[in-house]
Amino acid sequence: MIVFDLCCAAGDHRFEAWFASSESFSDQQARGLINCPVCGDDDVKKAVMAPRVGTKSNRQGAVQPPIKPVGSPEPSPDLVRKLFADIAAKQAEMLPQSRWVGRDFADAARAMHEGRAAEDLIHGQASPEEAQSLHDDGIAAMPLLVPIVPPEAAN
Repeated sequence: MIVFDLCCAAGDHRFEAWFASSESFSDQQARGLINCPVCGDDDVKKAVMAPRVGTKSNRQGAVQPPIKPVGSPEPSPDLVRKLFADIAAKQAEMLPQSRWVGRDFADAARAMHEGRAAEDLIHGQASPEEAQSLHDDGIAAMPLLVPIVPPEAAN
């Protein structure tokens, strides 16, 4: 796994994301699957990052502080936990107002977009290819930030 600092072109928002490899990032970027979590812009690029260089193996006990980019203070672990908890709470508040459509998400979203079904708030599952197709056709959809257990899989 590799973590990249990313930023969007629209709002110049900075965020980080994990990828299986550099090639995985490039593939997802080319398919428009990476969006800014603040503004939704899909014109996302790697931001300038300072490398984290480990200490020599013969210098046990020597601790090298991480290098932080200028003007980019690192949030405290408590702040990060609070932000994730706030995101999870907001998502949990919104989901009961939305209808679970399972694996039919792409079809249901397309039907509403084309006027074949009444507009409704929905959530469900879509493959990366289905998500890309919705995006390419101008159909608004975005991933949930906190994973959920599908109703049929819940105990």
